[in-house]
Amino acid sequence: MDATVKFYSLSYKEAKTYLFALAFIAGNILLPQLCHLAPGGGLTWLPIYFFTLIAAYRYGVSVGLLTAILSPLANSLLFGMPLAAALPVIAIKSVLLAVGAAYAARLSGKVSLLAIAAAVAAYQLVGTLVEWAIVADFFRALKDLTVGYPGLLAQIFAGYAVLKALAKL
Repeated sequence: MDATVKFYSLSYKEAKTYLFALAFIAGNILLPQLCHLAPGGGLTWLPIYFFTLIAAYRYGVSVGLLTAILSPLANSLLFGMPLAAALPVIAIKSVLLAVGAAYAARLSGKVSLLAIAAAVAAYQLVGTLVEWAIVADFFRALKDLTVGYPGLLAQIFAGYAVLKALAKL
């Protein structure tokens, strides 16, 4: 179930880093807009994280971090979603995902369903604890797990499919 892939670890000194980040940020702007067409689509599908996973896993932590930080900011400024009050938690979870996905890719050396699942699980576990500390409401902090589990599964399985397709390029 694993495919070999060429991974990149682009630095902030390379123009490609910013071009790839822009493409993934655009994806993280468009996908949430599509998901928000359905009631509760954002909370259910957690679309703001999808292209951050792809960016970091395939192109490394630099592209992943740019995507992770700028996507929620751009969405909030352009569309008012996520709400400004939610930005710190979403940004923290996005950064955790970028770091976790880049690390998982580097560790596994291939497109691995297990590595992707581990990255998603790690950012959710640590992110839930951080959110709980910030919002002081355990059940609200669990919302990504209780309401957003379809999005988490999509991150894992659709993320694997996209990364596997990119591996063929």
